[in-house]
Amino acid sequence: MVQNKTSQDPDQMLQRVEAILFLARKPLNSRKIAQLAHLEDGTQARTMIGHLNRRYDEVGRAFHVKKISGGFQMLTRPQFFDWINRLEHSPSRIRLSNPARETLTVVAYRQPIIKADIESIRGVSCGEMLRQLLEKGLVKISGRSEDLGRPFLYCTTRNFLTEFGFNSLHDLPKFDTLAGAGMPDWSAAEIEESDSEDEDEDEEAYDEDDDEVYEDE
Repeated sequence: MVQNKTSQDPDQMLQRVEAILFLARKPLNSRKIAQLAHLEDGTQARTMIGHLNRRYDEVGRAFHVKKISGGFQMLTRPQFFDWINRLEHSPSRIRLSNPARETLTVVAYRQPIIKADIESIRGVSCGEMLRQLLEKGLVKISGRSEDLGRPFLYCTTRNFLTEFGFNSLHDLPKFDTLAGAGMPDWSAAEIEESDSEDEDEDEEAYDEDDDEVYEDE
C-alpha cells in the first residue's frame, strides 16, 4: 500500500509514535510500533523514539520512553515516583512479602529451576510462594526437568521484566552468591528486540504462555 505524502511527514510520524506510546498499556516492540504508526519498519520506529527522547531531555519532560521487557514504553522518570503516588488513581505496583520476594529472586537468578532446588537454597518450603508468584504473573512453568518424577521447571515471565523495569535478564544485578557456579545462561529465555518475523512470532507466543497459571505439584 502506497502511503500519501502527509503520512510520511517526519513531524507527523513522530506524533503518531508518541500517541501510540502514550496510550499503550504495556511495552510494544519496534515492529509493532511501526505497524501501528504506518512506518517503514522497526528501525524507523526506533529512530523516532530516539528523536522523542532527545526532545524530552531538551525540555526537561517528567517522562521518557524506556526500553523495557523487550519493547518500548512511555514512563515517568523515577524521581517523580513519590509525587505520582499521591494521586488517588495512580498505577499500583505488585506487592510482595519478603518470602515471596526471596523466592522470586532465586527463580530469577537460577532459572529454569525446580521447586526442590529453590527450597534447598532458601531452607524452607516454597510451594505457597510459588503459587502466589504464578497468580501474579511473575513466574511461569517453562517445562519439566529430566530429574526423577519430572518436576516442573520455573522461570520468570515477561511481566517480571516489566514490573521491575528490566529490558532483559542480563540487566539483573550481578550477585555471584545467587548465581551459583557462574551466572546461568539466559540466552534461550532472552527476549531480544528484532525486526524479523520469526522472533516477533516467538514474542507473541511468550505473551500467551505468560497468561497461563499452573497448579503446583
